[in-house]
Amino acid sequence: MKLTGTLPGGYWDDSGQLHRDYELSMLRGEEEELLAATGADSAHRVSAVLARCLRRIGTLTRVDEHLTGALLVADRQYLLLHLRQAAFGDRVRAELICPWPRCGQRMSIDLSLADVPVTGLQAGPPPYTMTLSVHAAPDRPPVQREVLFRLPTGADQAAVGPLLAANPAAALSELLNRCVVRVGESGTPHIATAELTPRARAEIEAAMADVAPHVEDTMDTTCVECGRTVIIPFDLQRIFFGDLRADRDLLYREVHYLAFHYHWAERDIMAMTRDKRRAYIDLLAGEIDRLNDGV
Repeated sequence: MKLTGTLPGGYWDDSGQLHRDYELSMLRGEEEELLAATGADSAHRVSAVLARCLRRIGTLTRVDEHLTGALLVADRQYLLLHLRQAAFGDRVRAELICPWPRCGQRMSIDLSLADVPVTGLQAGPPPYTMTLSVHAAPDRPPVQREVLFRLPTGADQAAVGPLLAANPAAALSELLNRCVVRVGESGTPHIATAELTPRARAEIEAAMADVAPHVEDTMDTTCVECGRTVIIPFDLQRIFFGDLRADRDLLYREVHYLAFHYHWAERDIMAMTRDKRRAYIDLLAGEIDRLNDGV
């Protein structure tokens, strides 16, 4: 089974052509195992899995980790969203505590991934231009307040990932350094961004957010106890990885079950999708029941 769709952002090639429609194959056991691995950088794992599952983006049929790492962050999240829907279904269930002080009751939520808001790219090809306000750069003339930037990609996530846990502020600064092409007439963005005021940095980040495609990371629900609206943080990547880690032992049991009864090689079973593995397991279970009943 193949999944098709249109990326909210898309990939601009060197000739300026935008590639947005895609063809995606379902996860096999090999990809499930890779995504469920612990101790490995998640951005690298996502790039590797998308390189295996993407059959094409637009007219580009040679999809490797360099290409999937060059995809915009929102596009990578969008592809994970579709892989998660195909592997585990559309529903996400969780429990949390109502944050309102006078309530604090436990809530059970049931969300649909189809309801996750997605915003498309709001501009043409990069780089993008914005001008810092006088308040953000009071000592700079207008020509020196112009900023050229691009949007963060999977490769940027991988680069700042090691910094993120130890020093989130340093990780955000490095991300800004990587995405700012030029400040004013400076040819050294890293030096120029280091000299920016906090307000200037905030204005650049806001300009990036205005342009970038976006897969919403919060969703609204209603507490059944107090009736108030509750905003739920929605980390798709964490949910997806959590699903796969919870199912990793089940994956190995399925491989063992099929290998034990059919004498298939592990690599052949791991090359199957979840649906195909379970179809064989259901057939095998039915046959074992029939034999045990003497039918």
